[in-house]
Amino acid sequence: MDRVILHCDCNSFYASVETVLNPRLSAGPMAVCGDPKSRHGIILAKNEAAKKYGVQTAETIWQAQRKCPGLKLVAPHRDAYAEYSRRVNAIYQRCTDQVEPFGIDESWLDVTGSQRLFGTGKEIADRLREEVRRETGLTISVGVSFNKIFAKLGSDYKKPDATTVISRENWRDMLFPLPVTAMLYVGEAVRRELSGLYISTIGQLAAADPAQLSARLGKHGRQLHDYANGLDDSPVRRADAPREIKSVGNGMTFRRDLSGERELRTGIAVLSDEVAGRLRRYGLCAATIQLQIKDTRLRVISRQRPLPRPTALASELSGAAMELARASWDMALPVRMLTVTACNLVEASLASEQLSLFDESDPAGRGRRLNLERTVDSLRGRFGRGIIAPGSVVNNELMGYSQEEEE
Repeated sequence: MDRVILHCDCNSFYASVETVLNPRLSAGPMAVCGDPKSRHGIILAKNEAAKKYGVQTAETIWQAQRKCPGLKLVAPHRDAYAEYSRRVNAIYQRCTDQVEPFGIDESWLDVTGSQRLFGTGKEIADRLREEVRRETGLTISVGVSFNKIFAKLGSDYKKPDATTVISRENWRDMLFPLPVTAMLYVGEAVRRELSGLYISTIGQLAAADPAQLSARLGKHGRQLHDYANGLDDSPVRRADAPREIKSVGNGMTFRRDLSGERELRTGIAVLSDEVAGRLRRYGLCAATIQLQIKDTRLRVISRQRPLPRPTALASELSGAAMELARASWDMALPVRMLTVTACNLVEASLASEQLSLFDESDPAGRGRRLNLERTVDSLRGRFGRGIIAPGSVVNNELMGYSQEEEE
């Protein structure tokens, strides 16, 4: 029997919450932005009226105001967004305990086992739309399908405040004509690569040669081919479900391509610092380090090596990752993205016991460095990550968009 998966997406979430908090904002176009007083701030969200003027998320305020001179601007209220996200997800949990948040304003729900109590997937979706609107003042769009990828496509298919069913019977007719960028995980860079293969629609992606896609995009190409053909069996994870962490990684796409060993070292240092902090938070150490490098053609190399001893020290992770880079990468080539991943994880207490028995290489020095990094963790917990950063990244224009990964 097919699963029944919902993807629920709050419509214009930030802007909608601001309108609930201040109903006067509902009249005319409005947008939430980082700094309403700065023309160089960016748009974080916009309401439906602003969308009609072509206002786009992430464009500068002056660009948005040029399109829409009467645009109302408000500063974000992040605590309120978190509270409304919690309230909306609590409504979802009345129908199923399998609710997986995907960002602050979206969630997947597996309602396969809930249909005897609450009706079909569409009936559950319509019920949730009505209850969210009545209890919070927000609207949601819901996709109903037999996998997570298609459910997400469904919630995007018709907005705002709509339910779209993508079934075994209609999915090809509905989805194959859509642009390939409508599908999850197809951004602008991937679109350009697919365009080079004369692929512009989901149907063309589904019909493409998987080997050709893999040659162009690596394993991501084959995964996208599976998604386009409805082959996604990834589970909906409960938000509170315990997970055995097998690896901890962090990847970053930089604001411009990295060039040369010095810039590569800077990027690796930032990522290693974040990975090490999360290892310490989880009480884990890494026995293996993995480095992935993506070039400007989106080709990826992946290298890994065992570490001399299990560690949660940023300096040791960074040093090992840099050794991998020197051994496997031409420093003259530009780098678009880096990912540093800690693998073969062991409990920190066990690693400490092993080190005390077998490690004679300056244990006191390692202990001092570990205490120092734990102090940094504490300061960041109290005052935010920006309170202390690696010296190489202070005022550095390279830092871009970071993505945490755990498996």
